[in-house]
Amino acid sequence: MSLPNSQTFHLLIEKLNHDLVENEQSCLNSTEILVLQGIWQDQTYSAIAKQSGYSVGYFSNVVAPRLWQRLSTLIGKRVTKKNSRIILESYLNKSTASSRVVTSSSKSFPYPSGAIPLGSKVYIQRQSIEEETYRGIQQAGALLRIKAPQEMGKTSLLIRLFEYGNRLGYATVNLDLQQADQEILSNVNRFLRWVCANITYQLNIEAKLDDYWQEDIGSGVSCTLYLHYILEQLDTPFILAFDEVNQIFEYPKIAKSFLPLLRSWYEETKNVSIWRNLRLVVIHSTEVYVPLQLNQSPFSNVGLPLELPNFSAEEVQELAQRYGLSWREEEVNQLMSVINGHPALVHLTLYHLNQGEVTLEELLVDAATLSGIYAPHLRRHQAKLQEQPELAQACFAIMSAPEPITVDATSAYKLYSMGLIDFNGDRAFPRVPLYQQYFQQTLKQYYSKET
Repeated sequence: MSLPNSQTFHLLIEKLNHDLVENEQSCLNSTEILVLQGIWQDQTYSAIAKQSGYSVGYFSNVVAPRLWQRLSTLIGKRVTKKNSRIILESYLNKSTASSRVVTSSSKSFPYPSGAIPLGSKVYIQRQSIEEETYRGIQQAGALLRIKAPQEMGKTSLLIRLFEYGNRLGYATVNLDLQQADQEILSNVNRFLRWVCANITYQLNIEAKLDDYWQEDIGSGVSCTLYLHYILEQLDTPFILAFDEVNQIFEYPKIAKSFLPLLRSWYEETKNVSIWRNLRLVVIHSTEVYVPLQLNQSPFSNVGLPLELPNFSAEEVQELAQRYGLSWREEEVNQLMSVINGHPALVHLTLYHLNQGEVTLEELLVDAATLSGIYAPHLRRHQAKLQEQPELAQACFAIMSAPEPITVDATSAYKLYSMGLIDFNGDRAFPRVPLYQQYFQQTLKQYYSKET
């Protein structure tokens, strides 16, 4: 049997990834592809490990068994190292699709906006962050702080975290602070009663607010006593999540009472056994730091901080597959060179390409203009910068510099919180090349004022 050439191997990977996605499984990861490629070239695990820099044991004991199991389930035949080439060649030859496996260009995908629901084929697991989140939530008395700029996938991650908690048998409550009326947010006592009432309702526990609420001891202590009552009614760990906590940053009286209260609950988990069942999750957008002149996170040095990263090139390629696009490395690199894996922008791009409205080349020509599909995202950032000319000047300096530069710490922190920059040591550079292209032009006016 002649060795398959590189094009045939590439077609096999596309076929496997396509069928895995159709079966609601994740695509092959980079190490699984390394094993397949090595086996197709008649290499041993030792040779594959030596070439790729991994240990032999990792490939033979971890990657390979998982890979053969996944392929066996997908194909319906037992796949092993010895028979994999024969079975996979037969599997590929049975495909009646064209030489490049392309899914039917289904236009059933919803427009990408907001959280991605459970069961969606276009949700991509960022394995490292999700594994850390799942490990963290299993720790007694945990406090997880999920923070990121807007449109990075915070709420989508929370949905999966709740699903994971439900599988473990945990009780779960999600309080979206965007749902709190302005009248509730204007009064600390009403807000804390709103919190307790919603917890009671979601857990379907008998409400006893008036039994625990005492004016003489204050609303904060009353709220804590009521949460203790809730914990007594549960015989499982309890995930209590506060989504969009940035909403209360605009209400100083609420923030000054509620944020220290969360800290005190976290401390309570260390001292009172029943409180160890509490798992707090706090989610907020870091962009709120800018208009509110916050120079550090309100939750610094408490709990486990989790920041959501951009998609990697491998994750972009997998997502393209799920949108029905048969992308090679060339297309992935072309998109990464403009938006660097920004989750919301990647989804937006792939949605439009799936709809057949535009080609990738046409889309990227207008990327940094107000006629392109990224215009609303860019205008949102521009509006925030225009409210603070000094911040806009710092942003322009970073976007215009040929290499990373140092700016004042306050501006750097705010621009990082907006998701506009990243750091190499203490030097800042554009997080997304698209931002550099756009803000070099739109922020010239602030630079001219500076000079």
